[in-house]
Amino acid sequence: MTKVIYYTTENGENPVDEFLNSLQEKQQGKLLRIIDYIKIYGLDSAIPHLKRLTGTPLWEIRILGQDNIRVFYATIQHDSVLFLHGFVKKTQKTARKEIAIALIRWNEWQKSGIKID
Repeated sequence: MTKVIYYTTENGENPVDEFLNSLQEKQQGKLLRIIDYIKIYGLDSAIPHLKRLTGTPLWEIRILGQDNIRVFYATIQHDSVLFLHGFVKKTQKTARKEIAIALIRWNEWQKSGIKID
């Protein structure tokens, strides 16, 4: 089993959950299915949907086709992942601002010193 954690701000806001809730039902279902596979079977179960972002500690879950949904995450331990940022990709190249948001959240999370049980 892999522990999936959604990034939460100091104010208690959960931007990844808010992103998921903003999606249409079909889009949300596709993404939640992949997240469930990761929880139950680990990251290997989602390999066709995963891609490493070169030069960063980030990975992305990719929903391809009409939807083009992306969720950035980082691995915390061998059995835990932290989902940092989600967005709908509208251009061929991933916007730098989307990567920057995920990196800022990753750095904030690391500085927070939160321990995973």
